[in-house]
Amino acid sequence: MNQELKGDVLLSIYDRLAQRSQSTPVTYILIALNVLIFVAMLVGGAGFWHSPNDVQLRWGANFGPATQDGEWWRLGTAMFLHFGVMHLLLNSLSLWDAGQLVERMYGRWRFVTIYLIAGLCGNLLSLVIQGNNAVSGGASGAIFGIYGAALIFLWRERAAIAPHEFRWLFGGGSVFAVITIILGFVIPGIDNAAHIGGFIAGSLMSIGLAQSLTARVMPLQYRGMAMAGLVLACLVLSNNIPKPKYRWSDELLLRSEISAFLYENQAINRSWLEIVHESKQGNQSFDALASKIDFSILQPYQAHLEKLSKLPHDPALPSAQQLEGLLQYTETRKKESEALVQGLRQQQRRAKPSSP
Repeated sequence: MNQELKGDVLLSIYDRLAQRSQSTPVTYILIALNVLIFVAMLVGGAGFWHSPNDVQLRWGANFGPATQDGEWWRLGTAMFLHFGVMHLLLNSLSLWDAGQLVERMYGRWRFVTIYLIAGLCGNLLSLVIQGNNAVSGGASGAIFGIYGAALIFLWRERAAIAPHEFRWLFGGGSVFAVITIILGFVIPGIDNAAHIGGFIAGSLMSIGLAQSLTARVMPLQYRGMAMAGLVLACLVLSNNIPKPKYRWSDELLLRSEISAFLYENQAINRSWLEIVHESKQGNQSFDALASKIDFSILQPYQAHLEKLSKLPHDPALPSAQQLEGLLQYTETRKKESEALVQGLRQQQRRAKPSSP
């Protein structure tokens, strides 16, 4: 028999795995990382129950235009971000439940490798399926990867596991994965592509990094086929990422320049109110008022108009409409200022006494 006995009783798989490793530090480190990053995001302005997309993007969420604009590291950082405390709690509980088991099944380094590769592959599939349409993040792709790895291990070692334990673990894990993926198709806002991609990648990685309860060794050709299949799938996905609708760096440039203009426009408006106040005092000549308007209003608007006109004018950019509105506003204010300066100087010339 290949089943390990203690007296006349078949040892539980939990006991046998615990003999390999008494502790599972990697699982707790991953959970701690997710929690610490969530707390840091809260300090940085994220919401407790839900974080807006702009906050997630600043922290490294996965999004087609941003990821494909040279920020490929988002495929990795996205797996440590969560959109709210419930998102974090559900993923942390799932990781705590499955992570300890899988870490003992495969060992610490194999476990963390499966976790990270599954998360990366899940985010890659998410980029292909919904890259331009959704901002995504969360550990669920990586967690589905370790569920896939657990199911592969249990199936391979089913002869060495007590039947009731196999049915409970394999059946429970399979039902959890299937129901969660089905819900992902039904409930909006769930990144099902990351779940499916992570599950498949974790399953293939587990074959390539197979560990065994028995003396049996996974045939080398199976390992090679699994790893080759994973690499091929990643290459196919990489070649089928949809073209981004716009360049993220252009959008960031627009946001930065628009924000700077709105801030400086407040100063221009304050200058205008001061000039209006001085004009009501009646102690300023028309020429002096014209010079102040020229220097404090007209020239700044002229400079801003030239600067804003040089920004990218891609209509697909989210801030494109706001930019067009500011261009029209700046052009109007510039023309009004020009007309006012000219009118004041004409009044100054008319008011100037003629020579005898």
